[in-house]
Amino acid sequence: MNPVEVTEGAGPLILGMPHTGTHLPAEVLEALNTQGRILADTDWHIDQLYKDLLPDVTVVRATFHRYVIDANRPPDGESLYPGQNTTGLVPQTDFDGMPIWQTPPDAAEVEDRRMRFHAPYHAALAAQVARVKARHGVAVLYDCHSIRSRIPFLFDGTLPDFNIGTVNTASCDARIERLVAETCAKATGYRTVLNGRFKGGWTTRHYGRPEQGVHAIQMELAQITHLATEAPPFAYDPAKAESLRAILRGILQGLVALAPQLRA
Repeated sequence: MNPVEVTEGAGPLILGMPHTGTHLPAEVLEALNTQGRILADTDWHIDQLYKDLLPDVTVVRATFHRYVIDANRPPDGESLYPGQNTTGLVPQTDFDGMPIWQTPPDAAEVEDRRMRFHAPYHAALAAQVARVKARHGVAVLYDCHSIRSRIPFLFDGTLPDFNIGTVNTASCDARIERLVAETCAKATGYRTVLNGRFKGGWTTRHYGRPEQGVHAIQMELAQITHLATEAPPFAYDPAKAESLRAILRGILQGLVALAPQLRA
């Protein structure tokens, strides 16, 4: 199976989807324990949620599961959130801190997965960033994520619905940050936080170079916004999703309209 799917669009906006994939190579499935095989930490239905919101949008989507290797972690395994509970390049536990492996991968296996999965995903993403920037003079990378709203191992209480990460405004022009934050804040019945528990993963930190005309922003959605329940089978709720899609469409439309003002 190809580790990455790319849909090329003609516009300045790129959607990154590193955690929607559920593919597990046979040897990885065999090594996971019963807990791991639930795949609880998938960004469930994010590809469906953003599907066809706008024409001419480029989409780069990992097909492999984050338990194979996490495409939104640094390839050297450095922690993005030192001192806080998190999961690594190849997670050893799920988001609840529960072990997921019968046979954890050794260093050689992790490196093999990095080359087979992590590297191709980022090669494809980097190629699309370069293509879009060459065409428009600017590229806006919007990294699409979701997570359960209550995970005591990772954070206290209930997560806001919209969790916007710009690495404290380092990864994008302030106008992008403001547009996304204000659009979310105006949405009735939803809660929003900017650079809270999730400030942006490796994708946002690595690609966001606003001084070079490449802007990156992460959107971490609480899954309660579009799932019937945040437990197996993690079913998509069409009514919830349609309300959310209207807001997301407004965000993406706003980013496309803003892009010409951001040319390097």
